[in-house]
Amino acid sequence: MIHQFETVIIGSGGAGLYAALEASKNSNTAVLSKLYPIRSHTGAAQGGISAALGNVEEDKPEWHAFDTVKGGDYLVDQKAASILAEEAIQAVYDLENRGLPFNRTPEGRIDQRRFGGHTRNFGEGPVRRACYAADRTGHMILQTLYQQCIKNEVSFFDEFQVVDLILEGTKCSGVVVVELATGKLHIFSAKAVLFATGGFGRMFKITSNAYANSGDGPAVCARRGIPLEDMEFFQFHPTGIKGLGILISEAVRGEGGILRNRDGERFMEEYSPTLLDLAPRDIVARSMLTEVRNGMGIRGDRQIDDYLHLDATHLGKDTLMKKLPDISEFCKTYLGIDPADDPIPVLPTAHYAMGGIPTDEHGRVILDNKGTIVDGLYAAGECACVSVHGANRLGTNSLLDLVVFGRRAGKHIAQYAKGADGVKVDESAADEARQWIEQITDGSEGPHGGHITDEMQTTMMEKVGIYRNEKEMQEAVDEIQDLRNRYRDVRVQDTSSTFNTDLLEIIELGNLLDLSLLTAASALDRKESRGAHSREDYPERDDDNFLKHSLAYLEEDTVRLDYKDVDTSIWEPKPRTY
Repeated sequence: MIHQFETVIIGSGGAGLYAALEASKNSNTAVLSKLYPIRSHTGAAQGGISAALGNVEEDKPEWHAFDTVKGGDYLVDQKAASILAEEAIQAVYDLENRGLPFNRTPEGRIDQRRFGGHTRNFGEGPVRRACYAADRTGHMILQTLYQQCIKNEVSFFDEFQVVDLILEGTKCSGVVVVELATGKLHIFSAKAVLFATGGFGRMFKITSNAYANSGDGPAVCARRGIPLEDMEFFQFHPTGIKGLGILISEAVRGEGGILRNRDGERFMEEYSPTLLDLAPRDIVARSMLTEVRNGMGIRGDRQIDDYLHLDATHLGKDTLMKKLPDISEFCKTYLGIDPADDPIPVLPTAHYAMGGIPTDEHGRVILDNKGTIVDGLYAAGECACVSVHGANRLGTNSLLDLVVFGRRAGKHIAQYAKGADGVKVDESAADEARQWIEQITDGSEGPHGGHITDEMQTTMMEKVGIYRNEKEMQEAVDEIQDLRNRYRDVRVQDTSSTFNTDLLEIIELGNLLDLSLLTAASALDRKESRGAHSREDYPERDDDNFLKHSLAYLEEDTVRLDYKDVDTSIWEPKPRTY
């Protein structure tokens, strides 16, 4: 079945919905999602969205842009960071005007709180920059944007899984998707396609990511010859619930929560004397792991699963229930504790991909280091790499990224679709996808994907985690290659066509395996430590050789690496101190 739209958006999180909202003003727009839209992972973002409103204390967009560049260890493209910070203010007010219920100051303005790495006057001290709706900010953004899209008569196709991208040279003309309800393949032909499929944290064993975060957009693009940028940089959030990875928002530390070791000491005084517990996430996560390695975890056994405490008891029940109600409930549900009475056991958890599909500031996908544009193909949100996060994303910049660049992409699509010629697509565009799905559902014997998933996640967690070295990363590359070879023989055990979750999980596993290989190979090739990429065998940042973005091309069973320049046109790279 072929569907014809001017604009097709894959993914219904914040980036996809904002892009749809803008594109639908001038083009016939469809949103495809494997989830019901307000179940998208944007809804799990708790703490806030950053903008230099200055409602609580003085702040400026240039301070915000500088913090973004410095926090990303100078791998951030600086003009893109300036766009992010400058357009943040209007983006937040637009959300407010569309109905988002932000917390308020006594004067009725949008309230703001502290978050990691956000400073005043280019690093002098912390500043309150995070606008928030209790600890449900992402959820409120989803609700607000979804309602606006319904009002604008955007067409939604829920529970459709993308499996292929239709490219004619350097022009995109649509996507191939599986309808989960029936198992049938559909072709969506379009003048413009935007990927907003989110992250891929499920390649790690312990992660804050939802099960749906399997990197569908980047994987599909990679298999069609589009490189993925900066894949070696994957952020571990400092405070996941011990053993589960469920996120305890940075907002807890923003409200005054303190990380403590087994002696009850506030150990971040040693690692980041200026910003303490609100240093950038890569620094806090490494500091926590160092404490554990030094025997200062709560158990003191130096094991990888030892943990630390996040102490919010001094904040009091009223503050916790008013500003952090969901976090309080998480602790009661999953840990059986009240954070007003007991400290929270936490460990770093795989959280956010800084890398992804390379784009320009309008969301247009870039094919190489010469800036070649793929006509009609866009990406926004976590699956994309503008790059405004560089080697390490600052807290609350994720929601800002998807709102600012989702909106910019949607506006550009609206103009592009108006003047672009459509490409005629026929049923043969789905032949490769159809042949592959028929193969894995042919009823023959084959290994189950679940074992491969477990081995992939363990390999990535243990060998491409917070601390890295050449030996273990080479082992990871080899092991992932072996898993990819075994994956070719995987078959579904459920051969039904209606809501076949077995088929969906196999599709998702293939995506995660490809992204795991690209991540491990990119990390192996970057012989320095920068941001979230911390190598024990190359502990220093090396601007002479590695102040550059990586571009990883998936070429069947190998990864080819290329590089492109970083925009350092505003601030000269300097050592990071906090």
